[in-house]
Amino acid sequence: MNLAGPIDSHCHLQSLPPDERERALDAARARGVRGFLVPAIRLAEADDILAFCHRHPDVWCALGVHPHEAGTWQPGDRERLRGLLSDPKAVAVGECGLDFYYDHSPRDVQGRVLREQWELAVELGLPVVVHNRDSNEAMLAAVREPAFRDLQADFHSFAGGRTMGEELIARGFTLGLSGMITFPKADNVREVIPLLPPDRCLVETDTPYLAPLPYRGKPNRPAYVVEIAARLAEETGVSFEQVCRRTGESFFRLFHKAL
Repeated sequence: MNLAGPIDSHCHLQSLPPDERERALDAARARGVRGFLVPAIRLAEADDILAFCHRHPDVWCALGVHPHEAGTWQPGDRERLRGLLSDPKAVAVGECGLDFYYDHSPRDVQGRVLREQWELAVELGLPVVVHNRDSNEAMLAAVREPAFRDLQADFHSFAGGRTMGEELIARGFTLGLSGMITFPKADNVREVIPLLPPDRCLVETDTPYLAPLPYRGKPNRPAYVVEIAARLAEETGVSFEQVCRRTGESFFRLFHKAL
């Protein structure tokens, strides 16, 4: 694999045992993967994630609270998160967003915690890593709010369809493409690919979820971002090397603190 391989812009390596995290990184690097972003699910794991990132020059993180965990958000957590984000390895806020499929947290709580994190991101000039599932209407209502006109965002593992994709792209947001682009029935994911400007696209695994073909049904790993980049090359008619270069440039443009 070439030295300018893909970057896995979304991998939950903190969900793996410590020794398995190291093996997953080694296996991915052996295939040419040249960078990794680890998004937090809850603030309680931030210290562990930061310590892991500091052991690896090619690993960065996003820190925040996932919508599943929005009910854990407490008074003072905004200031706590502000302090955590001062770490040089913390390059984004997240993973945060809305999830109306599982509804593990009340929807009004999800919306409030999303807005608190987005406000902090705008204040700090950091991007957000956004989770959106079965919540397109509410998500678009949020991004249309005047307070978020300067928001920078990666809508990770995007599956919101063409209409939502068009609006997010028009607003300057980046879309992350996961292993779903290899799934035979995932036309709602592939239909946004022709709309994506080269500088608004990332590739990701969402480890340990959504393993691409031919690994579907197995635990996902960062090494498999190679298959995702290869499928994106096939869909766009450009070379694998071009996909890696373009998505890498997009990564460092959005997550500018990683530079």
